[in-house]
Amino acid sequence: MAAVRTARWGLTLPLFGMGLPEHREIVESLESLGYTDAWSAETNGVDAFTPLALAAGWSDGLRLGTAIAGLYTRGPALLAMNAATIANLAPGRFVLGVGTSSQVIVEQWNGIELAKPYQRARDTLRFLRRTLAGEKVSEQYETFTVQGFRLDPPPATPPGLALAALRPGMLRLAAAEADAAITNWLAPADVPQIRAVVGDDCELVARIFVCPTTDAEAARGIGRRLIAAYMTVPVYAAFQAWLGRAEVLKPMQDAWAAGDRRGALAAIPDDLVDELVVHGEPEACRERVAEYQAQGLDTPVVAITPAPGVEVAAMVPLLAPR
Repeated sequence: MAAVRTARWGLTLPLFGMGLPEHREIVESLESLGYTDAWSAETNGVDAFTPLALAAGWSDGLRLGTAIAGLYTRGPALLAMNAATIANLAPGRFVLGVGTSSQVIVEQWNGIELAKPYQRARDTLRFLRRTLAGEKVSEQYETFTVQGFRLDPPPATPPGLALAALRPGMLRLAAAEADAAITNWLAPADVPQIRAVVGDDCELVARIFVCPTTDAEAARGIGRRLIAAYMTVPVYAAFQAWLGRAEVLKPMQDAWAAGDRRGALAAIPDDLVDELVVHGEPEACRERVAEYQAQGLDTPVVAITPAPGVEVAAMVPLLAPR
């Protein structure tokens, strides 16, 4: 029997171009607008945990989640400490989303070898499950060893665990060892393929890039730059190939590999952008996000992508669920 879950609708924090203290009024309004979740993101700016520490004090009902915190760039014990901190600030409403991240972030920016990602994700989830439940952990895992670590204090309510997953191996691992799978860069029609792998009992979360502008040319230009930045990263390229987009992406990837950045952008067709990036009037964007839910996505997380003339903060109420 399929799991029965409350319909959810999330927002990505922080919003583009806004300092963290400026988010208070927005976060305080989210529940009344119909948002159920706020999920952070980290790449090369704000870390994943600080926005949620602030949001925990600005709202007492929102579910908070990291999507995602890197599991190579933090040691296992530090990751558990970060999670316990937010779990104690927001008891019963925090989800720790972790992921292997990318070669650029792990190796080029942090000087850490990205080795055995599946095994590292599995080991980290197993360690986190035990230590966040209050156990003292001494264990030699395949990818790291922990001796005598115990959280002091452990969270009164352990957080949920989620794993960033883009292909069958990681999706199955999320279903087996976590409470949710987090994905992104998919169209509504892709959701059933992913759901078929994770099954009905694993929550499926996806960040969805939403560019709320009626200037389709501008939105597609923004979308092309995003697609080129992501789909030239091996893990995302492999994900899109699994979803059936290898052929349509190959001209862009070949041009990018040859150093032809302009040619790479030009090689991305409009219909691919329209599949993967939601754009248009806010009402049309809401309807498009709802299509993901209709196809089996549990938790869409809107990532408001700025466009010329669009005030990001003003879009928050307009993109709330109806």
